[in-house]
Formats: sequence, structure tokens, C-alpha cells
Amino acid sequence: MKRVGFARRVGRSLAPLWPIPVIVVCWEVATRLAVNQYFPPPSQIAIQVYELWFSGPPSHLFLTEDVSTHIWPSLGRLLRAWFLACLVGVVIGVALGRSRRLADYIDPLIQFGRAIPPPTLLPLFLALFKVGPQMQIATIIFGIIWPVLLNSIEGARHIDLLHLETAAVFKISPWRRLVRIILPEAAPKIFAGLRVSLSLALILMVISEMIGGTEGIGFSLVYAGNDFDFPGMWAWLLLLGILGLIFNSILIGTERRVLSWHHRERQST
Repeated sequence: MKRVGFARRVGRSLAPLWPIPVIVVCWEVATRLAVNQYFPPPSQIAIQVYELWFSGPPSHLFLTEDVSTHIWPSLGRLLRAWFLACLVGVVIGVALGRSRRLADYIDPLIQFGRAIPPPTLLPLFLALFKVGPQMQIATIIFGIIWPVLLNSIEGARHIDLLHLETAAVFKISPWRRLVRIILPEAAPKIFAGLRVSLSLALILMVISEMIGGTEGIGFSLVYAGNDFDFPGMWAWLLLLGILGLIFNSILIGTERRVLSWHHRERQST
């Protein structure tokens, strides 16, 4: 019975993936018939993926030098910038959400900053930090902090007054009020901002490496295109799509676990 139940759960989890093999087969047939060098078949891209990343020595778990030179540094910069932007955005956002007067003073600056497209500030960041990781991290942080900040403000602003009044009656300390009431009730909005910011972080990571990078996924993507290595270019594009899927799945799983009480309440109403 346990094996049957496990098999059913695996089947349900894999069922939404059925379009992928269909798309791959159609892609293979279409590209074979078209014979266009700009659109190589998936089988050729798969060979390039193996040669680029998985043809290394056993001592390195079969990972090639491209993985350590380009993929790990890119992911390290992305995650550092995302964690820092999320920390700053949540802290400032909750503070502004709980102080209407402070939010009124800061709101014009927020609206001004979020209206500036992050790629347009790349020349400024290049002048300030030169070519390198600092410039790329600054670009990512500036571009992704706004959805976290705005969602944190919105979530912290709409707290149930009954809960706050009850906390005041029982003389609960401000810290416990923040941890037990404000943050849990603002968490659904905060997580929505985190998901949007993670997608933007991946995009800005690639853009910053394309323009001001000497290594990384974005740099390798441009290099492959300039070298007319179209299977390699598609391999890097495929990697970006897989990374986006993995990051989103991890964040959704974390959200469901952390906010399980919230989902139960929504289902009961």
C-alpha cells in the first residue's frame, strides 16, 4: 500500500511535465526539417551541454572548468545580491508600513527610484565600481529591491486592528508584537515580492554580465553568440530557464511550508 501511495504521488507530481517531451520531439523534428544554423536541434544542444559542463574528470564530479569559472560565480553573485536586497527591503518596508508619516516622506523617493530601469544605470555603476562583481551586485540589488520593499510596506500596513489592540491590552512588547503578529500577517505579501525579485535577479545578473563582465553565464552567452557557437548559446539559454524553474520551485515550496497556516485559512473560507 505504501508503494502504491508513493507511486501515485510521484505520478501526480510528474503529470504536469508531460508537455516537455512533446515539445522536445516537435522541436527536434522542426529543426531537422528547417536546417537552420541559428536553431540547432535539441539533440545537438544536449551534446553541447555535456561537453560544456559534464565532461570533466571524476575527481571534480565530472563537472568541467566552465562550471567553476562561470556558473558558480554567477549564482554566488545572484544569491548574495538577492539575500541583501530582501533583507534591506523587508526591514525598511515593514518600518514604512507601520509608520504612515515616515512612509509619506519616503514615498516620493521610492516612486522615483522604482521608475528608473536598472539597465540604464549600468554606466553609472561601471563608473563607480569598475568592471567586476561589485558592479553586477549593485545592479541586481537596485533592480530587485523595489518589489520586496513595496510588498513589505503593503503587507505591514494592513494588519488586523483587533490583533494589535489585543496585544496592547496584554502589554505585549514591541518585539514580540513584530514577530508574533506583524511579520506573520505580512508574510504572504512579502513572499509575493520575494518571488518577483528572484525572477528579476536572474535577468539582471545576465544583463550585468553581458555588459560589464569578464566571466559568468551572461558573459558566456554573449561569447558563444559572437563566436557563432549557436548550440553553445542555446545551452546557456537552456541553463537560465532551468535555473529560473529551480529557484521558483524552491521558493514556492518554502512558502507553502512557512505559510501553511495561511493556505489552510484560505481553503477553509
